[in-house]
Amino acid sequence: MVILGGFFFGYHLGFLFNMTLSFLGEFKMQYQTTIAAIATPLGRGGVGVIRLSGPKAYEIAEQLTQKSLPAARMAGFRQFCDADGSVMDEGIVLCFPNPHSFTGEDAVELQGHGGPVIQNALLARLLDLGATAAKAGEFSMRAFENGKMDLVQAEAIADLIDATSQAAARSAVRSLQGVFSTKINTVLEKLIHLRLHVEAAIDFPEEEIDFLADGKILALLDDVQDSVKVVQQSARQGQLLREGLQVVIAGKPNAGKSSLLNTLAGHERAIVTDIAGTTRDVLHEKISLNGLPITLTDTAGLRETGDLVEQEGIRRAIKEIEQADLLLLVYDLNQGDEPLQLAQRYFADHLEPKRLLLIGNKCDLTDQAAELSDYQGFRHIRVSAKQDMGVQALIDAITAHAGFQPEEDTFIARTRHLDAMKRTQHYLSEAREQLVVFNAGELVAESLRLAQNALGEITGDFSADDLLGKIFGSFCIGK
Repeated sequence: MVILGGFFFGYHLGFLFNMTLSFLGEFKMQYQTTIAAIATPLGRGGVGVIRLSGPKAYEIAEQLTQKSLPAARMAGFRQFCDADGSVMDEGIVLCFPNPHSFTGEDAVELQGHGGPVIQNALLARLLDLGATAAKAGEFSMRAFENGKMDLVQAEAIADLIDATSQAAARSAVRSLQGVFSTKINTVLEKLIHLRLHVEAAIDFPEEEIDFLADGKILALLDDVQDSVKVVQQSARQGQLLREGLQVVIAGKPNAGKSSLLNTLAGHERAIVTDIAGTTRDVLHEKISLNGLPITLTDTAGLRETGDLVEQEGIRRAIKEIEQADLLLLVYDLNQGDEPLQLAQRYFADHLEPKRLLLIGNKCDLTDQAAELSDYQGFRHIRVSAKQDMGVQALIDAITAHAGFQPEEDTFIARTRHLDAMKRTQHYLSEAREQLVVFNAGELVAESLRLAQNALGEITGDFSADDLLGKIFGSFCIGK
């Protein structure tokens, strides 16, 4: 058994090694180049940073400064010179020798003055000296390919930059530090261990003990499935922190939609008047409610109208409603409206209790208290947007709808991570059926192999080139 386990594990490592060599082959020519990019946002600023990475980074930087470079990780003041020797700018030079740099290659950072004219001029000079303009995410791509980080950590860099709340930023940092990767790798280790047992059972059919039926493999399989479920639950919270919730406010004119938007946003974002049809276009506002990122959308009032501009606004409103994660259907309690009649008229095909929250507004003008209740199977809450009555209960209802309950160690996650875990669970369920119902060892082994491949996509152990291109292509230039 020990010999068999060693053989199988060696085969597994050999497979990974060959796959890695094949994958890296496409990037061999790319890594012979030295890339350069502006790493700070274009615009006026005190400091502008340009990054160099690759085998000629030091050589190019020395030609730019016309002077020897400072020692590794020591700041040195230098002048940045044009081809004729004239000074273009001056600033700080920092050198990071391989493999102790962000990319794992020789890297140089040039910190000059922040301004689009001088920054672009310096970048053009570096390109003249032999550098290649970096593509979006190419620095992070090289860091990933050189083993400085896995795919989850690389994605966390972009997520940290794009974080719209403190909770999202903290979770992105946890992913960057390897919290998510560690959880995935722990499950992968269990899965590999399970595959060892299954392969052993297949290769020793003449043994007196039926390894497939002795219960141990089933127990290991159940443990792997449970472990994936635990990671899935945390990943869903991380996905919400990254992507947030699309919440649309709809209703009749003058129901108080814009007032509700302003109250939730905390400032006067939308125009509020007594004139019906004030809002004619779609208004988007990014906010954070109880730590959950929300894209809040105010829409034109739903009514019959001959105004062509207002008709277009209503058409756009219905389109937003169709795409919403949650719809807040606002109506005026004083008008005695039947909110579901409005919903049936304008978006009957999208009338789902799990996507609809009925908001009875202007409860301060009635004898009704602000509270959450049930209305014909739909959640219903009475509020006063102007008087801020019931608004916190509404906020709690929105975050509860999303199932948002982040833990202290929540990590950032993406839709592709959840998709990979969903496929992993599918293959594990297949393996369980093949084991329990059919006792088919070869089919169990194949399902487990597919499960490992799916789970390995998360950290980049098994990642198609087009997936990597899509992921890194969404990064900033210079990162």
